Amino acid sequence: MTQKQRILDYLKAGKVLTRLNSWVELGIIEAPARICELKQDGVPIDTNFVYVINRYGEKCRIAKWSISKDAR
Repeated sequence: MTQKQRILDYLKAGKVLTRLNSWVELGIIEAPARICELKQDGVPIDTNFVYVINRYGEKCRIAKWSISKDAR
């Protein structure tokens, strides 16, 4: 199974993907590249940017990806 397919299956299951959980749960380091490829393939992936506090107490912006309910 390709990385793109693993991400697509994950999103179609109604889950939200971040760069961190893509590594931990799917073994994919370059999730943004795969997300870009899926979007180019026409998959309706939404990107939501949120702010989190990292382990050093710094405010950081991260992307959260999800798929349209219609595309599941």
